[in-house]
This record gives sequence, structure tokens and C-alpha cells, in this order.
Amino acid sequence: MSEETETSGADVLVVVSKIKKYIREKSGMNTSGAVAEALSRKVMALCDQAIEHAKSDGRKTVMDRDVA
Repeated sequence: MSEETETSGADVLVVVSKIKKYIREKSGMNTSGAVAEALSRKVMALCDQAIEHAKSDGRKTVMDRDVA
């Protein structure tokens, strides 16, 4: 899985309130409801890549160095 990783409402991997707060404090802007799902897809893709990297190194633990 990579960029085509699908999400649904139950698969949101980010804290929506924290994203909205960060964007509001950083820019004064509002945040669309679709942002959390888009960010979750990106997070899932990064996790998938990190998993593959750990596997290729023969590890069963994903580490910070696996996240590019």
C-alpha cells in the first residue's frame, strides 16, 4: 500500500482538533473537514513506507529512522 491507501471516517489517524488549532494559530485560517482524511492518507503512506523499510532491514520494529 502507498498513495492509494484508502481511509474512511473510522480511519482518521490524526487529531482533528489539534490540526485545526495548529492551523488557526499559525495562520489565522479555518480548516476544511476534508483535511484530516487527506493527512491520514499521507500518514498511512509514510507508515507503509516505514514498514517496508523495516522489513527490508530484517526488523519487526518500525523505528524513527524508517520514516523518511
